[in-house]
Amino acid sequence: MDVQFLGGAGEVGRSAILVNDRLLLDYGVQSATPMQYPVGDVAPEAVVVSHGHLDHAGAVPTLLSGDRRPEIHWTPPTAALTRTLARDTLKLHGGTMQCPFTQTHVARLGEVECRHGYRESFEAAGHEITFYDAGHIPGSAHVLVDDGDTRLLYTADFHTDDTRLLSGSTARPAADVVICESTYADVTHENRQSVEARFAETTRTTLWEGGTVVVPAFGIGRTQELLMVCAAHDIDCYVDGMGVEVLDMLREHPAFLRDADALDRAASHARTVTGRDGQRKRIAAKNTVIITTSGMLSGGPAMTYIPEIRTDPTNRISLTGYQVEGTPGRELLETGRCELNGGVRPVAAQTALFDFSAHADRDGLRSFLAAYEEATVLVNHGDTCGEFAAELRAEGVDASAPGVGDDCTVR
Repeated sequence: MDVQFLGGAGEVGRSAILVNDRLLLDYGVQSATPMQYPVGDVAPEAVVVSHGHLDHAGAVPTLLSGDRRPEIHWTPPTAALTRTLARDTLKLHGGTMQCPFTQTHVARLGEVECRHGYRESFEAAGHEITFYDAGHIPGSAHVLVDDGDTRLLYTADFHTDDTRLLSGSTARPAADVVICESTYADVTHENRQSVEARFAETTRTTLWEGGTVVVPAFGIGRTQELLMVCAAHDIDCYVDGMGVEVLDMLREHPAFLRDADALDRAASHARTVTGRDGQRKRIAAKNTVIITTSGMLSGGPAMTYIPEIRTDPTNRISLTGYQVEGTPGRELLETGRCELNGGVRPVAAQTALFDFSAHADRDGLRSFLAAYEEATVLVNHGDTCGEFAAELRAEGVDASAPGVGDDCTVR
């Protein structure tokens, strides 16, 4: 089996892997300025998309330009999420070099897509494919690829621990080769129950003191998880941004959730923000909790709320996920200042990071790979791929960390 890494190797973003020159696994973007896309000019017969995040699915519509019409295979939630992301990208960057696709390309997705559930094998570009629940976001999948000679397992992004929204990944299908993500290969997550308890306690304390809590959260997965946390702890909240649309969509796919009834209760527990007639500024002045995009403060409704609450130390900003270097969220954590309204301004409001990660940490990765001690392991999707591969090699695993553009023959 020939495997070529077009992106996502030794980096986080623009995941794209070409198998046997015919089958493409993911086709994402890297959210930099300008956006970065997978390398090379690819024309696959079929595309398999692991899940609906920008770094794995954000460039899929570009594959439908001209007269190209490869089949696109994904789960139902991934199909819906990819469209949501594409519409958002068009809204923000349509007609610019940042967005090399149009609404016409997005509409073509409906002409070529094929939707599949977990553990339902199907054929794509001469390969047998099977999806397994990856526990990362709703609809996320490990992808097993069998060309008749070699069985390759592409983990994509995955989580091994249960969250309120999803059950952790438990499937370990037999494979000769594993392409394994390594986002948190050098990190041990705090126990999820402890994170949740600390989040609830600090939120209640701020509300008791009369403050406002802004909770920046990623629109896909994280917003819905935080709504369930607030509902479980009886914390009243508002929800704003892309997460509202995603919440409505996920409720249409209960089979891909751990507890669909609990998500329904959380949705009923929260008040939705429309953003009309200065609503956001009025809400920011209330003694309340606001869950809103974007998770790294790089745009979205969060950047309306935070300027309103930043000068009062009674208020709180609770970041809920990893803050990429160079983002306003990272700057806020490290310096107490961030770019707001066109300038870098100090933030007196209390700021803390709560690790609600949806990725396996070091222990989760090692636990997963323990089932593949005899397999060849190709480490990707991380900032320390080489180091993690070297660690595995020292323990006798046939492991390596390809770079972008590398072509590997595996058996």
